Amino acid sequence: MKSHSIFFCRREVCNLSAGLVGLLTTLSCAEPAPWPSFRGPQGKGAVEGAATPREWDVSSGKNIRWKADVPGLGLSSPVIWGDKLFITAAVAGGEGEPEQVVELKTGLYGDIESSTDRGVHRYRVLCYSVKTGEVLWKNTVHTGKPTIARHPKASHANSTCTVDAQHVISCFGAEGLYCHDLDGKLLWKKDLGKLDSGYYQVPSAQWGYGSSPVIAGDRVLVQADVQQDGFLAAYALSDGKEIWRKGRKEVPTWSSPLIQEIGGRRQVIVNGYKHMGGYDYETGEEIWWVMGGGDIPVPTPVAGHGMIFLTNAHGNLAPVVALKEDVKGNLADVKPGQEPMGTVWSVGKWGNYMQTPLLTGDLFFCCSDGGIVTCYEARTGENYWRERLPKGGYTASPVTSGGIVYFTGEEGDVQLIEAAKEYKLVGTRSLGAQSMATPAIQDGALFFRTRNGLICVAVP
Repeated sequence: MKSHSIFFCRREVCNLSAGLVGLLTTLSCAEPAPWPSFRGPQGKGAVEGAATPREWDVSSGKNIRWKADVPGLGLSSPVIWGDKLFITAAVAGGEGEPEQVVELKTGLYGDIESSTDRGVHRYRVLCYSVKTGEVLWKNTVHTGKPTIARHPKASHANSTCTVDAQHVISCFGAEGLYCHDLDGKLLWKKDLGKLDSGYYQVPSAQWGYGSSPVIAGDRVLVQADVQQDGFLAAYALSDGKEIWRKGRKEVPTWSSPLIQEIGGRRQVIVNGYKHMGGYDYETGEEIWWVMGGGDIPVPTPVAGHGMIFLTNAHGNLAPVVALKEDVKGNLADVKPGQEPMGTVWSVGKWGNYMQTPLLTGDLFFCCSDGGIVTCYEARTGENYWRERLPKGGYTASPVTSGGIVYFTGEEGDVQLIEAAKEYKLVGTRSLGAQSMATPAIQDGALFFRTRNGLICVAVP
């Protein structure tokens, strides 16, 4: 009996050891977490706990893992799956012709007129190695003159890709929606019609299209708030077949949908001016809706702590509204002196025009185009601090990891702020080029897109 017990114990120790070895092997072989869409996992813009660089120098190469050139102009953000990074770009010039240099006019200005580069463009999806920056593949999905002109501060490739283990979805607005596999094979494409997200008060001022698609489950969600016949739609990921479409009587917006499970029911949550709201993922049925605020919404909704955070800031209003996530029906309007039903907290000013806010832990950050950052207590709306960042002109949305919030300025100066109740500027780091795309984070590395390239920042 004793010997049997000893044998049993030895056997269990061996089995346990083998199990631990297997677990460690699995963990060591596991791929880094993906950054699969605009603002990463669940659109949060956050990787909790992973330490990312606080110092780098592009000119000397300090903490620069690699740099890569990107032909053409594009403002789509990098997305990552495994060891592959994906972006889009539009190259001015026809096939076989040299690339034509086009202007990207950054800075704080109010011009509404369209850019004049309306010749033939090559619309491309590009795949880079996360480890080396090598181009793994590049596909031209469309060649032709733009259907819709762009704003001088925009591009013909604004929408960020969305990716899973088998699919890469890219959107070029009026030039179509495309699905590739991760090796670059085109699986399907779809004509979305004439998507014009220009200025609704001056329809001749065309600005292009900027909403990014999102993969959720077995479908792709597309928000297309445009001058005419706007819609929210779900397409089958397998073949692009339309599952449902809901018309939206909305002014043109540039915001992207957020997919959130609430009370066991998945919702597609969208920003808007005439129609912010939540739609049922399965059917497209409206669950709740509200109108008002700024009249050209760009920020994507944010969710957390049992709330949905909405902001917009153009025209006379710039609200931030935190709603209970289980709201239903018509919640009334967002206007001075009135809060929608289900509001947990709100402020009537200091909301965002371009950038999607950042929720990290109990802190909620909003940043203006001029670089004024407001830090709130996420659950109550208490204002902890409000400070102006150096070197104004901010379009990219902030991201965070390892207790640092990264604010990327349009001229390529990245401000590092502690994610804390008190304001502390850790430092300013330069990318050496214009940058308007939201960076990606994976495995302790930062991936920035600049005017003509990609930069991977990582501690060796």
